[in-house]
Amino acid sequence: MYVRDAKNREEVWLLDHIEEMGLDETAFRSRDYVVAIDEASGEKAGFGRIRIHKTDEGEFCELTSIGVLDSWRRQGVGAHVVERLVEHARDQSFETVYSLTSATDYLAQFGFEGADAADLPDRLVERLETKRENLDPDAVGMRLAVAEFEMPDRLRERFKGAQPTDDDGEPEESAEDFGIDPDSATYKYDTGG
Repeated sequence: MYVRDAKNREEVWLLDHIEEMGLDETAFRSRDYVVAIDEASGEKAGFGRIRIHKTDEGEFCELTSIGVLDSWRRQGVGAHVVERLVEHARDQSFETVYSLTSATDYLAQFGFEGADAADLPDRLVERLETKRENLDPDAVGMRLAVAEFEMPDRLRERFKGAQPTDDDGEPEESAEDFGIDPDSATYKYDTGG
């Protein structure tokens, strides 16, 4: 199992799973995502996104749209997606990352702490309000000093031996993986690109 940057051809797969999981797809760009891949089968197990906001206040980094497929949950996949996203933020010289979520206990195990709206950049306050209205009514702001990120040993061990819990028989790649609606032979999503 490993986590790598998403490829352009995975846009439809990402959009399908983002929609299925009810995650935020605002300003979607596949190049902002990472994908967890099973080395043996090549099966995609999870994903997440880093979103850089450029404002008059300066630039800041948000982790968003983190999802793990049902058959891969509770095996450290999401933890390693978060780790890779934090590494990307560090590589881009961000000292702090933010997330807007109701999964506070999950992120707390990595060192994330709650952030009051007064402690969030204005753009994230707006996004938090929108997220609460449209996707996650219990979402709160969280932040992490990048240097304080911690990966619990138990999650690192789970990730090493991760296996899907059931086989849904889905082929690795299909016409939909390339953005083609197989029923009408037209492109399923217009990503504006």
